[in-house]
Amino acid sequence: MARLTISLLGVCLLGFNVVQAQEKKMHPFLFYTPQRTSILKERIKTDTGLANNWNALKDRCDQWLTKPKVGDMEQLALAYAMTGNGRYAERAKSLLDDVVNRKEWDGMDDREPRWNSGLGTSHSNWVTAVTYDAIYNTLSATEKGEIAQKIVKLGIEPSIGDWLSKDKRIQSLNNMGHNWWSAIVFEAGIASLAVMNDVPEAREWARSIMDDSPEWFGFSGSVLENKPSTFDPDGGFYESIGYANYGVSEYLLFRLAYTNALKPVKMPYDGLLQRTADWFLHAGYPRSAGPLMSLNFGDSNDYANGDKPIKLLIALGLGKADYSWYLSYTAKKNWREDLNISTPMGMLYEPDNRHAASIPSLPTSSIYTGLGWGMLRSSWKPDATLLGVKCGFTWNHAHADAGSFVLYHNGQNLLIDGGDVNYARPEYSSYFVTSRAHNVLMFNGEAQDNQDEYHAVKNSGHLYHMIDGDKLKYIMADVTGPTSKNFLRNYRNFLWIGNVILIIDDVKTYDIGKLDFLLHYADTAVKRGPDLEITREKAGILFRPLYPETLPLGYPHDFPEKMKLNVDYGIKDRTFDVKIPYYVISPPEKTDRTKFINAIILLNDGNQQVQTFTGSSGANASSGRTNIPVIEKFQGNDYLGIRITQNGQVSEVYINLLADGRLMHRNSSNEINGWETDAYLSAVTFPVGADRNDPTKLSSVFISNGSYLRKGGQVLLSSLSKVFLYADKEDNVLKVQIQGQPLIRASLGIKGVKRIFINDQASTPKYDAQKFLSITVNGLK
Repeated sequence: MARLTISLLGVCLLGFNVVQAQEKKMHPFLFYTPQRTSILKERIKTDTGLANNWNALKDRCDQWLTKPKVGDMEQLALAYAMTGNGRYAERAKSLLDDVVNRKEWDGMDDREPRWNSGLGTSHSNWVTAVTYDAIYNTLSATEKGEIAQKIVKLGIEPSIGDWLSKDKRIQSLNNMGHNWWSAIVFEAGIASLAVMNDVPEAREWARSIMDDSPEWFGFSGSVLENKPSTFDPDGGFYESIGYANYGVSEYLLFRLAYTNALKPVKMPYDGLLQRTADWFLHAGYPRSAGPLMSLNFGDSNDYANGDKPIKLLIALGLGKADYSWYLSYTAKKNWREDLNISTPMGMLYEPDNRHAASIPSLPTSSIYTGLGWGMLRSSWKPDATLLGVKCGFTWNHAHADAGSFVLYHNGQNLLIDGGDVNYARPEYSSYFVTSRAHNVLMFNGEAQDNQDEYHAVKNSGHLYHMIDGDKLKYIMADVTGPTSKNFLRNYRNFLWIGNVILIIDDVKTYDIGKLDFLLHYADTAVKRGPDLEITREKAGILFRPLYPETLPLGYPHDFPEKMKLNVDYGIKDRTFDVKIPYYVISPPEKTDRTKFINAIILLNDGNQQVQTFTGSSGANASSGRTNIPVIEKFQGNDYLGIRITQNGQVSEVYINLLADGRLMHRNSSNEINGWETDAYLSAVTFPVGADRNDPTKLSSVFISNGSYLRKGGQVLLSSLSKVFLYADKEDNVLKVQIQGQPLIRASLGIKGVKRIFINDQASTPKYDAQKFLSITVNGLK
């Protein structure tokens, strides 16, 4: 044992003697502590849910005792800790003996050098540590020593040897520094704590693991190996929601055991842990009639969540008021990797959520630029609308999905991610991780190269310039890097105005070829006139292509100039042999430059009546819905336009074709419907009936990458550098969101402002000598 201590962790003999002399901690001290079991005993007197689950667990344990050699040792260990009945401990010890008397717990013979520890080792370290700690006081001195030595030999030694030691280590944070590193290393830490009374040097192993933990949280990627940062600086874990739950929870379990067994600690990444919990909230979709759903990007599933790490954060004193709101929704459905109250740990560490807030204090939308995840949300109320956008890294559990999006509306996931399947299935590599399984734009049947999933994408996608206004939201995805094999330019803009979400694809390819817009949907889709009506239960949307053309109202054969609509077949999530349809929308001709503009129209209770569309042939082509936003197309020299009338407001959206990179050294100055501007995208909104030639009548204005906007000699915006801006005036209050260069000095021609909020910060309105409202944003350091 001294050899293990010295060679693996460098503990000197003097340190060894000091450790031996330390006072022993009274078992159980990891999780099933007397304090926690006492709290649970009191809570089951008044909490029906906890009481029912405890009684069910105890009944299962009683049933196991009537049969030879069966049972779950964690549950039996809790039954003993709660009741003191030695029969539960005897059965738990019998099962524990089976595990610690195996030849080995894990190993991967197909790797060179051989991996001596994996996730099987991690799991065995967990169950043996928890059980050994809980029933420790029923064991003889000989049994204690023998079991402890076997846990070291089978679990701790191979884990530390492969993953941490100086003389045997074969792993690094670069090759496996994601959920595997967390699971294997931190469970070895829990096992070390469990045996530290009988293997005194184990206390130092656990301390060394805690000392090493900042390197896992702080891993920032590798250029040579095309590896990403494990965490986004704003929180979030690059692999997926499901793997974030797993990897972060493994650390937090170790942290909780360390706190209970040794002492509380403060770590430099505690803020990152809380921001990751916020990321779980931002990625969640609360529903009134069903369990919480989460963004299913990468290898995850629709019901993966952050229940477990959030409850562990609360147990560690790192909780926030918002977490109770989230847990009130995760409680609606047990997920296999959560900490629900049917499990021993769930019972012991269930927080009191009786006073959960009605909505969280977080902003409704968020952007994670390191991960390439964006979430735009109409509100935090259940069954609201959530648009999720992914444009980041591809490797391992992160799929080739740059530019993809999903949509949740009225309690349902209507536009879906392709999902995944068991990794042993060939369909995992041939379909689920590929671009074809996602809502992306393809060129000649390709988006990202299929090698990206194995070798990692060299130039990842990015998200930029999120704007989260009350009536308008925006985010831009740069998909060019991951698709640069074919695309010289590949930008996807999401502009959400009221009940309409515009998806504006701005693409330029190296060669002339066929472009396809892929649309994966849930449940039912029917073509109705110019729209694709997508419904699931009571939720529905209309998906309407606008540019370069609309769908034909009549027979496609009679309208060869219109968009082509085809149906292809993918594979249903979590299956390998169930085919499901998805749409492929294509322009009528091959091209090397175009603007794909599609509208998602959100259907609510007020727009369910049926109308009839009449095609050019005079026949009734299909049926659709009335009382929906009216969308009109218009265009002129070097611009495309879309007019949206809804809720008493008219919004005109302009796409400036001169601003799409076709000009070098010349500014993209254009005149669009009387507006002078160099903006890439712009949107002006007026009340219905207002004079749209009078800028003073504007309700709001949006600018994407523009430095000026003028009409009739009146200046609405002036900035030396191009900005991304949304300004919304109501009465005498102006809300401005503005982004761009680190230093922005912009002037707005908006009069009568008495209160102003700039990027959500209250400020005093300042007018210059020319009576322009001055906006300054200084991000220079």
